[in-house]
Amino acid sequence: MSDSTTANSPADTPERAVKTSAHPPGTDIVLTSPQRWRAFWVCVAVAGITILDLSKVNVALPSIEAALGAGSTQLQLIVSGYVLTFGLVLVPMGRLGDQRSRRALFIVGLSLFTVTSLLCAVAISPLMLMVARLLQGVAAGIQMPQVLGLIQQLFQGKERGRAFGLFGATIGIAIAFGPTIGGLMILVGGAADGWRLIFWMNVPLGIIAIALAVWVLPRTRTRSRKALSFDLFGVFLFSLAVVSLMWPFLFTTGSPDDDPRRWWLLAVFVAFTGAFVAWERHYESTGRQPLIPFALFRVSSFRNGTLLIAAYFTALPALFLLTTLFLQTGVGLAPVYAGMVTIGFALTSAVFSWIGGNLVGTYGRPIVVWGLSVMLLCVIGLAAAALFAPEAAVVWVMAGIMVIGGIGGGLVNSPNQTLTLADIPVDQGGTAGSIGQLGQRIGTSVGTAVALSLFYSTIYREGGTAPDTVVYNHAYAYGMIAVAIFVAFAFLLSIVDLSSRSREKSRRA
Repeated sequence: MSDSTTANSPADTPERAVKTSAHPPGTDIVLTSPQRWRAFWVCVAVAGITILDLSKVNVALPSIEAALGAGSTQLQLIVSGYVLTFGLVLVPMGRLGDQRSRRALFIVGLSLFTVTSLLCAVAISPLMLMVARLLQGVAAGIQMPQVLGLIQQLFQGKERGRAFGLFGATIGIAIAFGPTIGGLMILVGGAADGWRLIFWMNVPLGIIAIALAVWVLPRTRTRSRKALSFDLFGVFLFSLAVVSLMWPFLFTTGSPDDDPRRWWLLAVFVAFTGAFVAWERHYESTGRQPLIPFALFRVSSFRNGTLLIAAYFTALPALFLLTTLFLQTGVGLAPVYAGMVTIGFALTSAVFSWIGGNLVGTYGRPIVVWGLSVMLLCVIGLAAAALFAPEAAVVWVMAGIMVIGGIGGGLVNSPNQTLTLADIPVDQGGTAGSIGQLGQRIGTSVGTAVALSLFYSTIYREGGTAPDTVVYNHAYAYGMIAVAIFVAFAFLLSIVDLSSRSREKSRRA
């Protein structure tokens, strides 16, 4: 597909058919440039819908509690269950997509996501909604690795950078707009049933996307005489390790009622991880394909980029969650208006994701370093605004800081995605991409748990000893300290990767 790398835009080669010679044997995709970009936009639109459901449901929890009589644990499962099952199936489905058909798994996952969204919308009990959300997370985990694998497969060189730039822009918009869309649905549908619209909106969008996927996605089924193995026991051990790692964080609320015994699951995680690694090495030694090819982690760009984005996503969702919580509980804004404060971040993030995707081929890792520097300033600025800005102006000050933060966010996500997968073989693109997505889901669960713990523990500790406004200001600032530490760690990883690349370049010279 080398002839596509010289294109300056999707429209530069309107009549040129491209055969992806870099694909594994038996996989033939002959597409013109417009066909590839149509397939891309279907995939990325579905990824955006999937990511929206990570955040837009948060603002609906009070309405769900009132409508269905859900308790705190049930509400936690409605939110956290989606994240848990999403992360649980990412890597197995990424591996299966690499081995079999990314197109088929994408359509299966999208169809299941549409059906489970319908079940969420018509739920008549907390149990029904919890089960539907768990299955919705499974559906998201089936389709997301196929998106990354298809982008990896359809594009190369600078065109791949542009594609990941647009992918990053879409994901950034989805993350930042989630609370706004959730609040808007509640405003339109009313306090009692507005939460149902949050799920109903996925149904027509899903049906349209299924039709488009069947029409435009290339067939990617691998034809091979060699039997393809799928490591079922490895999947079992991997699932136990992921659940035991994510569970204690997903069920941390900062309340004094949190059960401290949940942290023992981290010891279980260490045990299952050791067993998984030992089994995978044995499985690979027999000549079969392991669930996770550990050779991927010997590629420094992939290893460093995966750790960096996991650290970044430990910070980013926590930043949005803390800000909307503070604006609702501390300032008294309605959910829809609290969510609107992040719109500036979404817009500038979208623009600079595209810019970063175009520039990453020229400037490389320094773009990510610049982006993380801006993000760190954004976090510090938001905390300072909560502590020192006049109450009447704090919303506008935060909205302005969010605009600047979006510049940094756009320069982090899509350029890092391109750099992380640049040296990964195309036939392992789904697996590699799903490992990165798993890092993001784990980061989200860890970051929100730590930030919420600091936020609510400050409220419990200082409540009654100071005015409510001061208490919430302090709670927000403490939570943002954790966010700043996570961003600083991602920044440190970007410096390490930049230094590593400089040394490699010097050795080649």
